[in-house]
Amino acid sequence: QVQLVESGGGLVQAGGSLRLSCAASGRTFSSYAMGWFRQAPGKEREIVAAISWRAYSTYYSDSVKGRFTISRDNGKNTVYLQMNSLKPEDTAVYYCAADSNRKGVVTTASEYDHWGQGTQVTVSS
Repeated sequence: QVQLVESGGGLVQAGGSLRLSCAASGRTFSSYAMGWFRQAPGKEREIVAAISWRAYSTYYSDSVKGRFTISRDNGKNTVYLQMNSLKPEDTAVYYCAADSNRKGVVTTASEYDHWGQGTQVTVSS
């Protein structure tokens, strides 16, 4: 069983930066596809970024491309989301997800089988 714990959320002014971390338990983390999703109030959960098991491939939604960077350290069982040039519309609960069945980039929420509890990101204008 994989457990995911996010950290690094908080309140930041527009234009600022935050770095989210997702620590995973389990010895097979390095073989999992990983992703970051977010959900704003009244909206559906959406993909933000995804990364393949060895970080050879990444995916970014159009809304964050050029501002966010996903990375992973398999030695530390951790995936990161560096968020720069934050905007008020980035305000949401951010979730880390793991797909234990796939190694490539996964962009569909329903294909992930492990989720963290979420961390709140609030960007003030």
